[in-house]
Amino acid sequence: MKLGRYFLLFICQIWLGINPTQLLAQNGNYSRNLQLEKWQFKQSNKDAWMPAKVPGNLHTDLLLNKKIDDPFLGRYEAKVQWVENENWEYETLLLISKEELSQKHIFLSFENLDTYANIYLNDELIGKANNQFRIWKLDVKNKLHIGSNKLHILFKSSSIVGKELATNLPYTLPGGEAVFTRKAPYQYGWDWGPRLVTCGIDKVSLEFYSDAHFGELKSTQIFEADSIAKVYFELTIFSDTNSSKNLTITCQELGPSKDQNQVLKLKKGENKIPILMTIKSPKRWWSNGLGNANLYHFSFKLVDSKRLLEEKKECIGLRELKLIRTKDSIGNGFYVELNGMPVFMKGANIIPVHSFLNGLPNETYTNLINQCKEANMNMLRVWGGGVYGSDEFYKACDENGILVWQDFMFACAMYPGDSAFLNNVAHEVSDQVIRLRNHPSLAVWCGNNEIDEGWKNWGWQKQYSYSFADSSKIEQDYQTLFNKLIPNLLGSLDPQRYYHASSPTYGWGRKESMYTDDSHYWGVWWGMEPFEKYEKKVGRFMSEYGFQGMPSIHTYEKFMPNFPASFDSLAFKTHQKHPTGYQTIKEYMARDFKVPTNFEDYIYVSQLLQAEGMKTAIEAHRRAMPYCMGTLYWQLNDCWPVSSWSSIDFYNNKKAFYYQSKRSFEPVLISFAKSEKDSLSIYIVSDKTKKLKGTFVYKWMDFNGKVLDSLLKPIEVSSLSSMVYHSWPLNKLKHNSNLAESTFLKVEFRTDTSSYSANYFFAKPKDLKLPDAIVKIDLLNDSTLQVKSASLAKNVAISLTSEELDLEDNFFDLLPNEARIISLKKALTSSQKNKLKVQYLNKANFEDLLKKLPY
Repeated sequence: MKLGRYFLLFICQIWLGINPTQLLAQNGNYSRNLQLEKWQFKQSNKDAWMPAKVPGNLHTDLLLNKKIDDPFLGRYEAKVQWVENENWEYETLLLISKEELSQKHIFLSFENLDTYANIYLNDELIGKANNQFRIWKLDVKNKLHIGSNKLHILFKSSSIVGKELATNLPYTLPGGEAVFTRKAPYQYGWDWGPRLVTCGIDKVSLEFYSDAHFGELKSTQIFEADSIAKVYFELTIFSDTNSSKNLTITCQELGPSKDQNQVLKLKKGENKIPILMTIKSPKRWWSNGLGNANLYHFSFKLVDSKRLLEEKKECIGLRELKLIRTKDSIGNGFYVELNGMPVFMKGANIIPVHSFLNGLPNETYTNLINQCKEANMNMLRVWGGGVYGSDEFYKACDENGILVWQDFMFACAMYPGDSAFLNNVAHEVSDQVIRLRNHPSLAVWCGNNEIDEGWKNWGWQKQYSYSFADSSKIEQDYQTLFNKLIPNLLGSLDPQRYYHASSPTYGWGRKESMYTDDSHYWGVWWGMEPFEKYEKKVGRFMSEYGFQGMPSIHTYEKFMPNFPASFDSLAFKTHQKHPTGYQTIKEYMARDFKVPTNFEDYIYVSQLLQAEGMKTAIEAHRRAMPYCMGTLYWQLNDCWPVSSWSSIDFYNNKKAFYYQSKRSFEPVLISFAKSEKDSLSIYIVSDKTKKLKGTFVYKWMDFNGKVLDSLLKPIEVSSLSSMVYHSWPLNKLKHNSNLAESTFLKVEFRTDTSSYSANYFFAKPKDLKLPDAIVKIDLLNDSTLQVKSASLAKNVAISLTSEELDLEDNFFDLLPNEARIISLKKALTSSQKNKLKVQYLNKANFEDLLKKLPY
């Protein structure tokens, strides 16, 4: 960036005849990105400097310099634990020109500086950072000089500093040393992630200002019926003097006729400038599935005597959003209302996309959000044990109609309440709220993940032997942070959004969790309850639940040396962070599936197991609409290669669960539930805003395609509804003892423009008498497959021998004599065409391995 800037000035001067000083003056305020300067780093008290990358992380720099093994591979995580206990130093040289130094104000700015950092400029300590989630701005106008300037950053060990801070309390807080440090909690390890406590530099820049510059921008909206939207902006401008400036406001979508030009009489100091934009016939912002995520792109230009001082751009969506909590005879309803319409939330919990986040390309986030949109999601919950999302993440959510439930970064622990800690958090909350509040995708603020529930029901008081005085002080600190400090700040910074103090309101062990607010249900998995329990444990808004599925065989090939793997491999066990994870998968698998004899088939069936369990949960939630108005599964993604609850693994391979969630989140869903009257209730759940007229069809078939019974009738499906449209008598199966194991029900709902279908099997997969199906795959073109079988092929999974394929659909049931057309997201190369591979449950190798698996 440094060379690029001076090269640009040189080109302007030689080729265009523009003096560099004139160019700087014409540009006004500007920011110089320091990320591409030449950086170096070293371990403190060591002499050898090594090249570093900024943005970047300590561990990735050590890896690039071959000082550590890749902690994502094999068992190497354990070998890099020494890194977190050392201090580390980074530095670069900044060349400052006479023109740059002539600017009235120069600030050094850091975002996501992780975490305990002493900042030196030309060997002078100019600032100390102690919070990864804050934005740090340091006045360096009088610290710089023309020519070379040394920027040096000393990172202190977060682990050691955290342990030192812990000694200030007479008791131990749940969460260990991590709770004293405002950095990403997941770095300290979780039951899906490694312990890799790193440090590093993300966004760093020099900001040059003239006598006036922009501060924060706040937008609010008021609708007058559907015909007019009034957008109120409050723009902060800082000025050195009492002066006049011109402000120009434009909107790309409204056109030049709606441009505004204001003459501002600025006073010295901070100025709050009110701006009103009236928009006739506004195009509202809608969540995915309900309409377009319409956006308005505004530009604010500050001009002084025809010289552009600064430009700020802001993108907003016009929408009315409320989180409604309604008391009823049972408890409290809990749902999102968007533009006056109740909306069922469908989505997932997202964790950090990598253990080392700095420097990831923007495509990491845009691709992930696109996958959410394609899976019919409309909400993601940013979980409180990770990080606040990147700007690109929220931008992608805005553009794709994905609402965001935003936790503050507190999870599963208790936190200190001293004035220094609270002041630090107050700055963090202010920085993040100001950064995020104008995003139309931002729906809900939440104080923390599971802390209220943990304090009341996880036995911490007994575990840590708290006295009454200790317990009182810890609870008081909790109340101060989450019920006073944060909501008070939101009341002034973002009063229009709902604040939920802790998720969930009640834990899954309490009956109130099914009646009031949001619920985290972990009776399945943690409680070892059967999947069928999901059909009864349905709350008002299911914000967490989940089940593990192992990642792709190709993921194992990447992170496990000396592949093929075995179940007793230490590397295999290292990449399962739940203490009884593999054992839990095994036990559930034996309940519903035959257990495979080889590693690859075992992985495949574990994914089918996860998909089937999550299908049971999601569809029970959707059938219960409007009693239940949201389902957010745990979890969307991984931060490293691991066996976890994710639907998309670390290398972006989609598990069977991803494809099943896409089906279960369809805007029109056909779903089944056994009733107490020995019949099968066939539901149609519609998220459509208009009623649908069509034809209801079912066929009762055997696995070779013979139709035993059928029905066709016209029906009308109500908008935003869940209703039973047919009851199928299960006593039909009693005529023949084999019918439950050898037949299935195919149900369709056909309209003039669309067709929706679902299959119901009467027995568990392990009891099905599957035929010896032969699946044939024809390549119609480079990106289209035709898949056929004369008889039922259960859970057909298509991949390559060397990698996974990104398909429109996968892990599907291929019905007898059905020609299924499957599109690929990316065309096959000539070498890939001969590497197609297919798995299906009919041909998996099984035997009882329960005694062979080392759990």
